Formats: sequence, structure tokens, C-alpha cells
Amino acid sequence: MRTEALPSIPAAATSARVVSVDLLRGLIMIVMALDHVRDYFSPFPWDPTDLSQASAALFLTRWITHYCAPIFVFLAGTSAYLYRRNSNCSRAQLQWFLVTRGLWLVLLEITLISFFWQFGYHGMILQTLWSLGWSMVALALLLYLPTWAMLAIAFAMIFGHNLLDGIHPKDFGSFAILWGIVHEFYFDQVTPGFFVAVGYPLVPWIGVMAAGYGFGRLLELERSRRDRLLITIGLGLVALFLVLRLTNLYGDARLWAPNPRGFLYTALQVLNTTKYPPSLQYLLMTLGPALALIPLLERWRGALADRVAVFGRVPFFFYVLHLPLIHLAALIWTESAFGVSTLGDFFHTEVVPGYEPSLLRVYLVWATAIVATYPLCAWYATYKRAHRDNRWLSYL
Repeated sequence: MRTEALPSIPAAATSARVVSVDLLRGLIMIVMALDHVRDYFSPFPWDPTDLSQASAALFLTRWITHYCAPIFVFLAGTSAYLYRRNSNCSRAQLQWFLVTRGLWLVLLEITLISFFWQFGYHGMILQTLWSLGWSMVALALLLYLPTWAMLAIAFAMIFGHNLLDGIHPKDFGSFAILWGIVHEFYFDQVTPGFFVAVGYPLVPWIGVMAAGYGFGRLLELERSRRDRLLITIGLGLVALFLVLRLTNLYGDARLWAPNPRGFLYTALQVLNTTKYPPSLQYLLMTLGPALALIPLLERWRGALADRVAVFGRVPFFFYVLHLPLIHLAALIWTESAFGVSTLGDFFHTEVVPGYEPSLLRVYLVWATAIVATYPLCAWYATYKRAHRDNRWLSYL
């Protein structure tokens, strides 16, 4: 399954005081593209997280992209809070925006984005846009509650959802897909030519977005106090992750154990948490370092930071731009080199004579894709800033 991060509340809603939101979002958008390039330009005949076969470099290339979805969904909630604060909109106005944009994202996921993954329409692929859209709808409903109640629900989802690990879609018979939508990765070949894949169940993603909304209040604190709290909370989450992971006490169905390949792979095994659905340990491992990084990003300035922030201001535009670009480039390359369509189509890997996986190729194509898409992203970011009164642009 691919990892992708997608649209949030308009970046223009954030203030200069929290420029780190755009920087962090820009970083994860750039990293996200690495995963998609790897899928299409260098698929391996085994799962990159299978540490009985994968190299350390392959595992880490996949693992670093685990940070994208949790951080983006969390920041989408934060951006909703900042949007309401900076625009002085009413709760009802914010709820309307969240519902309409959320449903718009769900529609795009089951139509345009599913098409881009396949360059055809052989099935619906329900991933980040799907969970992000429904999480926005859920957040709109949660806004009726006081903040403490919203956060209680969010923490219950995040910390308690692994109690549901023993329940599986097959337990629901013909209604199996419903449990797939709620809590577990689900794939069904509905007809010989059409499948449904639920890569991102809604629990605990709804809780992650709601927690991000509550987090927005913390960003309003005086800077030195805020930074101390962010570092303390972030490192605290990392410490909790290590305790839960090393003891196998709770929070991930994939238990940790020493790897017979040696110390390095044993250390990597500690990081090898469950993404579908995102386990508690997975979320602690990804959100903890992100929170601790925010104070550093607040101080990051210069030409490189400006360029990274561009991707964070127009994440949806970048996503829609880079996905078909990478897929089309892979089609051209594999057709000319091997006489076949893309090697990395969903749920399908062709191993053809002469093909060899190459992480060097992945990183070169990734760098090229980022450089190639930057000018258009910079243009669109400028255009949005100049037309910020155009409400329709917030949906694009």
C-alpha cells in the first residue's frame, strides 16, 4: 500500500508564529513522494518491512515514509483550529467547510485518485484521502462537544483501539467491509474485474485529527513555554513507545522479537510497527518525534526552508501533480526498457528478465520529481496567496 498525505485547511490560515506547520507538512510531502517512486520504479519481490529478507536500506526507505500520514492527519486538525482562530469564523462556518471538503476528498479518492494509481479503473483504493475526508466530517460533529470531551474521545481511539485487534472482517460475514472501514485493512475482489481495498480504516485516524485540533491551543502559548512543552510531550511519547514496544505489553499486534540476522536488524525490528491500521505504538513512534521537532523548525530559515514550505502550503496540488507524473514516467521507462507496463501497479509486481530493483534509481528519480514539480507548486502557492478571498481555492 502507498503512503500519501493530502489536503488540509488552507495554509494561508496559519500565522507566521507557527510557520513550522508548513515546514513540517512540506517535509512529509517530500518524503511521501519517495514511497511512491519506490513503488513504481523499484518494486521488490518482498515486502520492504519483511526483515527476514529486506535490506536495512530498503526497510529504512519504507520506514521513514511512515511519518507522513500520522503527521499530516494530525496537522489537518491543527490547521482547522488555526483557521478558525485566524479567520474569526463561527463554529458553524468551520463545520460546513469541514463537511463539504471532507466529502469532496472522499469523492476524489474513489474516482480520480483511484484512477491515477491504476491508470484505469479496476477497483476503489481507499487510503489517506478517504480517511482524511471522513475524519474531517467526524471533526465537524465533534466540534459540538467541549474541547475536553473531544480530546477524551480522541485519546480513547488512539490509546484504546488496539483492544479491537481480535475482531476481524470475516467475523461479520457479508458485512465484512464495514469492519474494514472501521478498523482493519480490507481487500475484496468484488467481481473478476473489480476490487475494493480499504487501506486506511477510520479508527484511529478520526482520533488523530481531533487530537491535532486540540493541539492547536498549545501553539498559542508563549513561545518558550510552548517549546518546552512540545519537547517534553514529544520525548515522552517516544519513551512510552519504547516501553510498550520492548515489553510487548500493549499497542501493536506485530510483537517485537530479536532478529536472527544480528543486532542491526534486531534494532530495526523494534521500529517495525503496524501501519494498517496504525497501531498505538506506530502513532507514538511517529507523532512523538514530530512534536519534538516543531521548536527546531520554528527557527529554521533560509532558501531551503522557503522551498520546503512551498510544498507544505499546496499539499493537495503537489499530490495531484506528482502522482500521475511518477506513474506516467514509470510507464514510459518500463515500456521502453522491458516492453511491459509499470512494474509497480497496485497488488501486482511483474518480475521480468533484465529487471533489477535499485534504491539508487529510486533516490535519483525522487530528487528529479521534487525538482521538476517545485516551479508549478511555487506558482500555485503564489496564486493562492494573491487570491485568498477565492473560497473555491481552499478546495483545491
